[in-house]
Amino acid sequence: MSAPRSHDKMAGMDAANPVSPPKLAGAALYIAAWPALLLILGGDVRWLEGWLFSAWFLGLCATVIIWLYRSDPALLAERYRRPGSGGQRGRDQVVVYAIVAGFAAWIVLMPLDARRFGWTPALPVGLKATGGALLFLSAFLLFRSFHDNTFLSPLVRAQTERKQRVVSTGVYGFVRHPMYLGAVLMFGGTPLLLGSVVGLGLAAAMTLLLAFRIVGEERLLADELEGYADYRQKVRYRLVPFVW
Repeated sequence: MSAPRSHDKMAGMDAANPVSPPKLAGAALYIAAWPALLLILGGDVRWLEGWLFSAWFLGLCATVIIWLYRSDPALLAERYRRPGSGGQRGRDQVVVYAIVAGFAAWIVLMPLDARRFGWTPALPVGLKATGGALLFLSAFLLFRSFHDNTFLSPLVRAQTERKQRVVSTGVYGFVRHPMYLGAVLMFGGTPLLLGSVVGLGLAAAMTLLLAFRIVGEERLLADELEGYADYRQKVRYRLVPFVW
């Protein structure tokens, strides 16, 4: 859940890390499978843009996981929570599976479009450079979202057992859902870098899906998280500054 909570990332550091090495190894294989699939479907070992995205993706994921393992193991354990657990609502379970399916389609179709079959016209170098810049900003927002918010669950749920509270500092003083903003920049920046118009279409669909999730998430937070209504008055924009 990307909406703001309290920052208490030191909690649990003195206890044994709740995420075991086998779980970390499984996560590493799962994460590595996505860029590997993209490069295989691209079918060209000389595809520079594909390698650049793969390095970006793996580097960001590794940085986040290592930081969480060392600095916020409670949040790392929360990120392993399965859909349907912890009081997650049924509608959000459907949204989670839709996001995973959309991400898979995005990974599969971009290399087929941009490299193997060339379904759409090639994008100019300037747009590819813009895509790289968006990925740089995306990485910053995604990492800082984890750094600033120890309650950044993948599920929309009330984390009463973790004494969830509002966070309004760091990137959460900029927009209410900075992790989703980072994801939107990733979904848009990657197809620009790779040169896939099909990927841009999927990015638009994924952005709409995230916006739909935000509406439901904020409804739950307003009902169940003390201080969230005041936070919404302080930080006016959900996802895109000066827009929404």
